Amino acid sequence: MKMITGRKATGYLLTMAVAAAMSAPAQAYNLYSEEGAELNLDVEAIVGTFSSDENYFGKAGNGSSWQEAYIKAGFSGSKSVTEQNSVYGGISLVASGTWGDGDAGGNTDGSERRTALEDAYVGYRTGMLDISVGRQNFSIGDGFLINGDALNLGEGVFPDSNRGGAYWLAARKAFDKTAIARIGGDDGLRGDIFYLHSDNKAQSEMELAGLNIEYVTDKGTFGGTYIKGLDAVGNTARDGQKTMSVRYQGNAGVENLFLSAEYADQSQGDSSADGNAWYAEAGWTFADAPWAPQLTYRYTKYDDGFDSLFYGFNRGYGTWFQGEVAANYAGPFGSSAKIQHVALKAYPAETLAIGALYFNFDDSTTFGANSNGQELDLYAEWVVNDHLIISPVIGVYSPDSDNTTQNTNDDNFYAQVIAIVPF
Repeated sequence: MKMITGRKATGYLLTMAVAAAMSAPAQAYNLYSEEGAELNLDVEAIVGTFSSDENYFGKAGNGSSWQEAYIKAGFSGSKSVTEQNSVYGGISLVASGTWGDGDAGGNTDGSERRTALEDAYVGYRTGMLDISVGRQNFSIGDGFLINGDALNLGEGVFPDSNRGGAYWLAARKAFDKTAIARIGGDDGLRGDIFYLHSDNKAQSEMELAGLNIEYVTDKGTFGGTYIKGLDAVGNTARDGQKTMSVRYQGNAGVENLFLSAEYADQSQGDSSADGNAWYAEAGWTFADAPWAPQLTYRYTKYDDGFDSLFYGFNRGYGTWFQGEVAANYAGPFGSSAKIQHVALKAYPAETLAIGALYFNFDDSTTFGANSNGQELDLYAEWVVNDHLIISPVIGVYSPDSDNTTQNTNDDNFYAQVIAIVPF
């Protein structure tokens, strides 16, 4: 694969480090490594404080201030069986909570506290084949359809779906039951055959299976996915649902270019209206300019009733929660919308990135009501040292005058600060 060098490399690596820390893996501390055996202590801790001048969906009061935090700790390891074969596994617990008023969308009320099993999996690697089963995270592409089981509600509007709070931080991401076969390496043709079963009531405890195929080149990755819904509690549309998608992400051989696109077609299991969703994104890095700014434009279209399944935060702010207020609290929530997005990001220093995100929501409905509007978010990603990453965000969300989804049509000033503590 082509090496990324210079200031562009600095920005790329900083972005990936922050996105990775906020979306998936724990930090590993090696406890033992000898004769083909390895044991690691894995620890991940994130805390955030949030403030919103407005509340949504009937939540009482004129605004909310709240805090979220979680810590994940466990062990992972591997053991070589032969020169080509090895077994591996991991187990972890997550302790999470929400304090204060609870979030602005009423998903949490500030009383949530929970400590429970998160990961518990075993696997076997041999050559180009990797098979694993148990409780574990799983994602496809950049998370447009599947990026873990990361919807974390609390004692708010759906108390029966309480997973322990930390709604924005998405403390819990593992599917309850999985069987995953990964075939191939880092380049060329590779694929995943997967079975996933969610124990998340907010996701209708969905059971699904599918196939993901990718062709990885130095000009980009081409992919195709098929997902079949096998069962869902109280959700007839997901029982028998079929989703097929094709995607591409890469630079097409042009060093400073970024391209990303995906098209998903979906038929519902209860014969309700079929739908599709797609996006197209293009960006350019001005690598020779001061601070190496990146300018990106994306257009996303979700059909009415399209089910975004297990989409989630993946490669940074705006994927796939488009707008910190709109996507998390006010709507739209990955369905029934046309969204235009412009992003600008720059790197004043090797350990600092700053950015601006603009979103326009058109033909947008949330739970059947109009949710058109605009949002502007400003953010920073600062690696303070090896054990602290800080990311502040401020934003203004402006619902249109005829927006009928929220309690108010007033502009909303929103702020948050996330602190990531790598061990």
